[in-house]
Amino acid sequence: MVFVYILGKVKTGNEMGVLNELKNARQVKKASLTYGVYDVCVEARLKTMEELDDFLFNVIRKVPGISDTATLVVSKTTSKEN
Repeated sequence: MVFVYILGKVKTGNEMGVLNELKNARQVKKASLTYGVYDVCVEARLKTMEELDDFLFNVIRKVPGISDTATLVVSKTTSKEN
């Protein structure tokens, strides 16, 4: 399993449209609007690196309004139980 965070820059005025488009992608676990250098953060899970390639090139980069992306592949994860 491949876990990734994808940061994206969004053209001004397209934020909600991008967020709505991303939430419909089956690979997306969570999509959030953010402040700072990047405007959106996507948390996704994929089965293989090949599936990640397909997701990036055929889903993320085709969303109208996304102008730039940075992909972070998760190495290890820990969580705090509530």
